[in-house]
Amino acid sequence: MKKYLSALFLFFIFFVIYYSGSFSKIPFGDCVGFVLDAEKGKLATIATATTHFLYINTVILLKNITGFNGIEASRLLIVSSGAATVSIVYLTVKSITKTEWASLTAAFVFGFSFSFWRNAEIVEVYTYNTLWVSLFFFAIIRSFTENKKQYILWAGIFLGISLWVHIQNILLIPAFLVFLFYFKSEKKYFYPSLLAFGLLFASLFILNVTQGLPFKSPYSSDQGTWVDDSFKKTFIQYLKDFIQSLAYLIYNFNVFTFFGVMGAVFLYKSNRKMFFVFLAASLCVYGFSTFYAVSDNYVFFLPFNVIFALSVGYGLAHPKYAALKKVSWICLLIPLGYFIAYQSVLQTEKGKTFHSFKKYKGGLNYYMLPWMNGNEGILEFTIYQKTAPEPVNWMTVSAVEYIKLLKSKGYTEEEIKKL
Repeated sequence: MKKYLSALFLFFIFFVIYYSGSFSKIPFGDCVGFVLDAEKGKLATIATATTHFLYINTVILLKNITGFNGIEASRLLIVSSGAATVSIVYLTVKSITKTEWASLTAAFVFGFSFSFWRNAEIVEVYTYNTLWVSLFFFAIIRSFTENKKQYILWAGIFLGISLWVHIQNILLIPAFLVFLFYFKSEKKYFYPSLLAFGLLFASLFILNVTQGLPFKSPYSSDQGTWVDDSFKKTFIQYLKDFIQSLAYLIYNFNVFTFFGVMGAVFLYKSNRKMFFVFLAASLCVYGFSTFYAVSDNYVFFLPFNVIFALSVGYGLAHPKYAALKKVSWICLLIPLGYFIAYQSVLQTEKGKTFHSFKKYKGGLNYYMLPWMNGNEGILEFTIYQKTAPEPVNWMTVSAVEYIKLLKSKGYTEEEIKKL
């Protein structure tokens, strides 16, 4: 029972952290498009790579139940999902390590990791998606560590559901198949798990095809050629992408990056089967996220970051690092580390130049500090008809439509500027 109390404690701690630091105004990026769809209240009926069927419909359902507007319903879902994911990371590490301090430390490290913290404070699909992915990993580890084989079935269900949130999770299918291979003798759970996943996956195609969409619609988009562009880079560009991915990793996990690496080494030595399941997941997700030709590719690393956080916990729990228990509180200083890094970069000429160039959406604050309270808003930017030194029309188009919708509901321009 104690481990569940700790998980509940973590949920409330991070719910308060994420909610108190959550965006003051609708941020730049895809946020305004999601809030617009939520405010319209029209349920999604197709599941393409950009509609995020389960996410938007969950927000609308929550909006209808609570009576909140699209912004607050979205905030509640994201903050709750973020806090719940931290608790699941804790429970997952505890399941494999049986070590309380290492599990708590890994949970705090993940909860404070830049990419996840940032996404838990804006209106995007990735936090909700990470919740389902973390449940998938939880079921996998429970299948290996607990004498409860029903988790084999739950792994298939959670992965299948996650595809309805974000199609990127097809990258976890190889890991799922490796996982099932190791449990092929458990026929009572092996076949139902495979069937549950297969039905959930196939339903994406059935839903779209019956509405006249092409067969490939669940994993394709007419809004960009990002996948094709990912294969057209030069060797130097690929090398830069890889170096950037390492920078992301270190910025997310700081000194704990070392323990994440060691955790993978220890797992390889102690449990090869589990190691190869997570290796398959890591290679697919990390490789795709590294070379995917979009400017905000850092968000696609989140499923890998969950794996790495689990590895951090496994590394810390190794007997050779038992003495670190006394200084595990250092993970609470991670927010201070972001502030120091931000101030350091801001003192450099390149930092000042970048801060000025990106000032329209918050400058370095937006890129180096995970908390979003007091942020620049896309609606205010659009109402004042401000300009940016780079294309933002794909955001302002949704902002204009959202502003019109709010005005039709009686909002004044002054009230909208504050949203």
